[in-house]
Amino acid sequence: MEATPPTIFVVDDDASLRRALARLLHSCGLQVETFASGHEFLARRIPDGPACLVLDVQLAEENGLALQEVLRTSPRRLPIIFLSGYGTIPLCVQALKAGAVNFLQKPVEEPTLLEAIAQALAQDQGTHETRALYAGLAQRAATLTPREREVMALVVTGLLNKQIAAALGTSEKTIKIHRAQVMRKMQAESLAALVRMADAVDLGSEYDPKKRRDKPVRCRE
Repeated sequence: MEATPPTIFVVDDDASLRRALARLLHSCGLQVETFASGHEFLARRIPDGPACLVLDVQLAEENGLALQEVLRTSPRRLPIIFLSGYGTIPLCVQALKAGAVNFLQKPVEEPTLLEAIAQALAQDQGTHETRALYAGLAQRAATLTPREREVMALVVTGLLNKQIAAALGTSEKTIKIHRAQVMRKMQAESLAALVRMADAVDLGSEYDPKKRRDKPVRCRE
């Protein structure tokens, strides 16, 4: 399956700047979409592939920081590079604290902008891969039976099979079978790998035998 190409979204009320940025990014082989306002951009469905947003701080009828705040609650949180013709340190700090990856002063030099975009796309790609990894682990964990989930939660605490058997009130042989099933279903090649998986899906904290009583970037001025 072919990977979705990265997309750079540009939101700026200056039509000439939008055209200039589109030409620059197209010349670098990048896919770009431009918007005159935040409202136009919010109506666009964000693609699944890597993407980032180049956003003017001060738009004609809205504030870029307000759009950033709206996007913070979106399931798809794009890395944002702010552009400002009159940027100040307080504005820069506010944008970066809210999660922006960069804050650049207009007119921005092409190499600086392209470097910032490359970093933002790399960040989004990493976030996408992490989400996919967690989703895959959650799907594997969902195939475990309730007893296998209990066994996995105890295995990753470092207990031996006989200790788990005593805690769950069953035989060591049965625990060995469950443990093998857990390793197979989770596709874990080692106990260390299984521990990392349990941490990722927060499985290790869902069973506590003690509670079972019946059976034991940078800112530019």
